[in-house]
This record gives sequence, C-alpha cells and structure tokens, in this order.
Amino acid sequence: MSEKLLCEIFRSSRKEEMYLYVDKRKGMVDVPEALMATFGKPVPVLTMILTEEKSLARVSARDVMAAIEEQGFYLQMPPAKEPYLLDLHRAESASRS
Repeated sequence: MSEKLLCEIFRSSRKEEMYLYVDKRKGMVDVPEALMATFGKPVPVLTMILTEEKSLARVSARDVMAAIEEQGFYLQMPPAKEPYLLDLHRAESASRS
C-alpha cells in the first residue's frame, strides 16, 4: 500500500450520509455502474491526502486506502439509526397526521 493517497470524497445525492472515496487520479472508473445507480449523482465534498495515520470520523484511513487500492473505491454507509430515534420520529410523524 502507498504511504499517501490523493483521495476525492463525494456524497450521495440520493442517500443521506453516504460517501464514496476514490483515488483522485483515477476518478470513478472502478466504481460499478450498479453502485452508481444507487448512489446517484456524486456531489464533490473534499479532496485530501490520506496517510495511514490520518484521523477520519467513522473509519480508519488505513481501511479506506486498502479498499481503494483493492477495488478502486471505498463506500461509507450511513450510520445505523438507533431504534429509539426511529420510534421518536414515527411518533412525531403520527402526531402530525
């Protein structure tokens, strides 16, 4: 694995809190069409230099770099919703009806 990777991060236009990390030099060439159909239009968020020591919010930079090297991209899924938050949301929605 390289020591550094120039990484471009995109957010999904369809799924909240879903992000796609790719090697900026290669772009989206290795991202499967089926994934792009679900992901929607990629919205550029950030370009950064990743190193193994870099601190990311939800995943290790090492895992992101390994995935990009192996498959050409890293897909960050939205965090799991806490069941009680879903219940609160449903209760609020029901009370508005």
